[in-house]
Amino acid sequence: LYPSHVPTSLCEKLLLAGDSALRALANPRRADLVGVMGETTGGLALRRMRDRMARSSAGAAILRNRLRIRSENLDLAALRGMDDGTFGRAYHAYLSRHDFHPDERTEVRFVDDPELAYVMARYREVHDFWHLLFGLPPTLVGEVALKSIETIQTGLPMCSAGAVFGTARVDFKHGRNLAAVIPWAVRAGYAASDLMSVRYEEEFRAPLDDLRLRLGIMVCPAELGGVDGDAAAPRW
Repeated sequence: LYPSHVPTSLCEKLLLAGDSALRALANPRRADLVGVMGETTGGLALRRMRDRMARSSAGAAILRNRLRIRSENLDLAALRGMDDGTFGRAYHAYLSRHDFHPDERTEVRFVDDPELAYVMARYREVHDFWHLLFGLPPTLVGEVALKSIETIQTGLPMCSAGAVFGTARVDFKHGRNLAAVIPWAVRAGYAASDLMSVRYEEEFRAPLDDLRLRLGIMVCPAELGGVDGDAAAPRW
């Protein structure tokens, strides 16, 4: 169906989902396990995401062109040279600050439809954009908050599980932060437009604050752990 596809039966998908969920709970740093869980449990959510994207002109264009947010399609040097305050410059700074790279996302393997596999890949590849837009650093609290937003935006069971699993692993100090940031994240998720239907590749020269305003983005307040800091943590 597509180069990285691995055919699996329903029974095999259930076994993969259970195994990856248990192992991801023990070690949420394993983004590959979280990815397998997302692919084997997300069929209904992916179809709904695809249908919603297809109803908008921007989303339909994304589905039609299937552009990937990877190094072969991004001029990182050009992003670095953009004006201060632009989305592209801020995205490059985010990648550099945390030593991240656009090509780090694992390929989709267990989704049995090429278009839905692309939707899953697109979701993974816009994850860092959402970190930047919402002002959520890639810390444990920031990841749990973003998973709460992603649950609303995508409906993927993996996102709900990530928020729950992450909350369960937070110590008392950070737990107090989560108690405040999760209600904010729920409001932010509902307030934003459909973030899967945004052609981010065409927005790099846009002022970051203007883009946030157009998309209905609520930036996480600093007192809740928002505004990107220097502490890098597992990417889910």
